[in-house]
Amino acid sequence: MTDDRHGAFDLDSTYVQLRDGPDAIAIPVTPDFWQRIGERSDLHEGRLVTVSRQTADWPHWEMHPAGEEIVYLLAGAMDLILDEPGGERAVALRAGRAVIVPRGIWHRAIVREPGAALFITRGAGTQHRPR
Repeated sequence: MTDDRHGAFDLDSTYVQLRDGPDAIAIPVTPDFWQRIGERSDLHEGRLVTVSRQTADWPHWEMHPAGEEIVYLLAGAMDLILDEPGGERAVALRAGRAVIVPRGIWHRAIVREPGAALFITRGAGTQHRPR
């Protein structure tokens, strides 16, 4: 018998939830995934791992109150803008570079060169607001 969880999949359309234990669960992604994450209590545990194509500036800010986020740029170039207590700060990311976004800090991205980024995020409580 084959376990379908161990087949190949695309991290653009399927996220992986790393639970606070030994499990890694594939989670299909719908267009409203992030807008409805607050309703998904099954995703409040652990961290979500995803790859996202970065082709345009983000149209919104986002914030993760339950944990820090790791953003690792796989290809391209982007500036991650952090809305810190002292004002906005830009972190220049180029392929092969990463940043840890502090818990509770609003952030957005300006894409300098299209590419892709890997995100490791504690999804519980994720919020968005217009730019």
